[in-house]
Order: sequence, then structure tokens, then C-alpha cells
Amino acid sequence: MDTDNHFYNNDNNNNHNNGAATVKIDSHVEMGSVEPKPAFEYEDQSLVGPDKHSLDEAPLRSLYSGGPGDCSPQAMGNTVVDSIKIVVFSAKINLLMPFGPLAIVVDKFSGHRGWVFLLSLLGIIPLAERLGYVTEQLACYTGPTVGGLLNATFGNATELIISIYALRRGMIRVVQQSLLGSILSNMLLVLGCAFFAGGLVFSKREQVFNKATAAVSSGLLLMAVMGLLFPAVLHSTRTELHFGKSELALSRFTSCIMLVAYASYLFFQLKSQQNLYVPVDQAENHAEEISDDEEEPEISKWESIIWLSILTAWISVLSEYLVNAIEGASVAMNIPVAFISVILLPIVGNAAEHAGAVMFAMKDKLDITLGVAIGSSTQISMFGIPFCVVVGWVMGCPMDLDFQLFETATLFITVLVVAFMLQEGTSNYFKGLMLILCYIIVAASFFVHRDPKAIRDKPQKPKQ
Repeated sequence: MDTDNHFYNNDNNNNHNNGAATVKIDSHVEMGSVEPKPAFEYEDQSLVGPDKHSLDEAPLRSLYSGGPGDCSPQAMGNTVVDSIKIVVFSAKINLLMPFGPLAIVVDKFSGHRGWVFLLSLLGIIPLAERLGYVTEQLACYTGPTVGGLLNATFGNATELIISIYALRRGMIRVVQQSLLGSILSNMLLVLGCAFFAGGLVFSKREQVFNKATAAVSSGLLLMAVMGLLFPAVLHSTRTELHFGKSELALSRFTSCIMLVAYASYLFFQLKSQQNLYVPVDQAENHAEEISDDEEEPEISKWESIIWLSILTAWISVLSEYLVNAIEGASVAMNIPVAFISVILLPIVGNAAEHAGAVMFAMKDKLDITLGVAIGSSTQISMFGIPFCVVVGWVMGCPMDLDFQLFETATLFITVLVVAFMLQEGTSNYFKGLMLILCYIIVAASFFVHRDPKAIRDKPQKPKQ
């Protein structure tokens, strides 16, 4: 406790820096992280912002980073203009931001649902990336536990906001399929592209990663499949004790269990079994390097909170236009709602993470790539889906875990394929190509899939 207080003492800069360096070295020696890079190094190298993944250098905390072990909470307050420059104008992907207001203008004056859907989709992509960046900046001022909770809550905030708006309109199938699509795209498309790109760059050898983290994440994904499978089988076999009620009650009970399991997973990662996740031969090699490359947040704590509120509110506004335009876009573009929900909507929240995962694979940092792809899938399956069930419960909307046998079988096969790909702890471009081809098969399947509970069936709206 003395070290922590000493670390956060803003009245003594010299002691602060010494304490920060000490805590940082110890944290990364335990976690076996790779060397962090200065914030400006990534600014012109990808679509991602300058600090979107620079805090994610530790394999263990690639999605649950935060606290003194990742950066030094020493940033001074910026002026309003400087803060806007850092958050709004520092990433090339922010060139897509004007599409958001344009979607509102098109909706007001033309009402063309297809264009409103596409413009809203493009407008939310940079907002999702900036939301992740601001969340990581705020996590620098918290301990690792609070930082982990922040990233767990806001890491997939875009998908959750869209899901809540869809629940308010009674679009249960859109919620289920969009969350399922996020899992599938992360496990097949993102991981496949990362393995393929990394394999081409390092074509003379196989890339390696920590099998322990992959094994734990695969186990959690299989647990999520089990949670989705039982309600679907119960419904399909008509063996419910109370028809129409047992399935919903089982879904809500299972969702609470899954949330407890996810909280235990966070504790397991951050507190209990840290040494289990140390990559081989990395702890000693990077102990001295870390002290010279200490990260500092670019914006202050209150700036982070204000930007977090602004971005969340703006995403909420665009999400409403996006959800309202789904049915019209399906008719206008002659695309099934299932394809829009499973394939197109996940692009909204995952585009920036996709670029980051590929970039790290090309730098031979596959532990971080797995944290982005598999870790995000674990978040959605063990936190996002059960959270939506609980929110629907509160709203009076009968959201359940019955994802239908077709979707559940797709997820089950996907988890098995990815688990087999990860079991050796190595990757190459051929494994990446196989995952990409699997995703193409999944996309084609949903393009020809006719959902009996689609949005056009006009589900009953939740009670107000």
C-alpha cells in the first residue's frame, strides 16, 4: 500500500517516477510482456489510433489492461483544442466520422433505409475504436482490477449498445445473431487474417504463442456453447416441463452462472494464476527494457471520463438509426436479415480491433493477437450474451439463450475448429487461410439461411 500511495503521489515527481518504474518492472516480469512502444509509433502505421493497442503489450492483459503495470498516470490536463486533436484527429480511421451525421441527414430528408444503414454502419466504426482508446486511457489511472472491469464493460460496448436498442424494439433474433456474428468473425476472420498475414511475413518459420491462455479461452468458449446448446435442444425436443417458460427460466439461470464464471475468469487472470500466463523466455529478456519505455496516458482522467460519456452518447444515437434501418435495408438491398446481423453488424464494433490484431501478428506478437481475437470472443460469449439476457429480463423482454440449432451448431463447430488450430501453440499462413475459408463458408450459409423467427415476423415489443 505504501508503494501504491507513493506511486500516485503528485506532489513529489521524482519519487513518483521511481515508484512507477519499480511497479512497472515487477508487473511485467510477472506477466512476461513484450516491450511496450511509444504512443506515436503506431500512429501512421495502421488505421488504429496511436494508443489503441500500445497498452495491450502484456499477453495476459491484452484485453483487461489497466493500472500501474501498464502505464504511468502522470499526464497533465490538456486544453480543449489539444484534447480534441488527440482524440478526434490522431487516427486515420476517424475520416469515417462524418458518415454518422450524414446518416441522420439522409434519414430526415430521404428516408432511404439502405443508405441510412450503410452510413450509420460506417459512422460507428471510428467511434468504436475511439471508445476503446479512451477506455484504455482511463484504465491507466485505476488499479488492474478496476481496469479489467472497465475494459470488460466497454471493450465491446458498441455491440452491447446496439443490442440494447434492438431489445427495446423486440428484435431478439437481431441481438442473438449480431452477438453470435461477433464471436464468429473474431474467431475465424480476425484470427485467420492475422495468422495469414503473420505467416506471409515470417514464411521461413512457424510463429509461436502461449498455449496456456489459448487453452483457458477455448474452455470458456466451450462452456458458452454448452450454455447455448441446452436451451436450444430443450426447445427443439419439446421436453420442457412448462412449455414456453422452462426454456426462458433456464436461460436466465444459466446467464447468471456464466457471468459468475466470467468474473472468476477475470480474478484468475489478474490475481490468482498470473505466472501461468508468462510466455517462455520473455520475463528475463524484457525486465531491463521496460524501465526505459514507460507509458504515459495522453489525456487526463477527467478528460477520459468526459470523452467516454460523449462517445457513448453518440454511439447510442447512431445505434438507434442503425437498428431502425435494418428491416428496410434488408428489403432495399435484398439481403437476409440473418446475413446483416451475423456478417455485417459485427464489422461495426470489430473493424479497428481487426486491424490491430493483424498488425501485431505481422510484428510476431501473437500473444497479443490472440488476446484481441480469442479474448474478445470470450468477452462476448461469457459476458455480452448473458448480460443481454439479464437486461432483457429487467426490460420485460423474453431474451433467452435459444439461438436455434443452426446458429448453435455453427458456433460449436467453429469453437472446435479453432481449438484444434491452437492446440499446438504454433501458427502459419496455411492455418490462417483455412480459418478465412471457414468464415466464407459460414457467411455463405447465413446468406441462404431462412430464419423462421426473423424480424419480418414482427416480434412482440417488450413491455414498457
